[in-house]
Amino acid sequence: MGVLVGLAQSAGWSVRVVATPAAVGFLDIDALVAQCGAEIRSDYRLTGGTGRRSSQADVLIVAPATYNTINKLASGVNDTYALNVVAEAIGRGTPVVILPFVNSALAARQPCSRSVQSLRAEGVRVLLGPGEWVPHPPGTGDQQLANFPWHAALAAATESGTCSPPP
Repeated sequence: MGVLVGLAQSAGWSVRVVATPAAVGFLDIDALVAQCGAEIRSDYRLTGGTGRRSSQADVLIVAPATYNTINKLASGVNDTYALNVVAEAIGRGTPVVILPFVNSALAARQPCSRSVQSLRAEGVRVLLGPGEWVPHPPGTGDQQLANFPWHAALAAATESGTCSPPP
């Protein structure tokens, strides 16, 4: 996650991180707060804070997106702040890029295929398939982390022509 934040900041973006409650355990929250200069959101209310709502962002990148996140988002499940932010952004027409991190067994399932098709039909850029990101074999996720294509998500957010880095 810190890699994507750094890439976006180097391109001139102001970055805010919203994480699912499940993702918080995998993140170095203190390092991300220092890197972003803002609290990491995982719930609807900031502790004593104020600021721009994440759903009002210029572009959203959902990465790494799990099987569960992809399927919940496509199905309209809105049971976390992070899903709420993305669902509202899609409804507002805000550019959304999803970079999955699922294994090939999960990606091969019909619920995932239908979800990806549904999200793409709503204008979401899902970076899944040949030439984008190809799911890894089950049990090899840890081996894929060093080569996770964070740069592809940022490139997709800027190359679509719907958004560009700030001047």
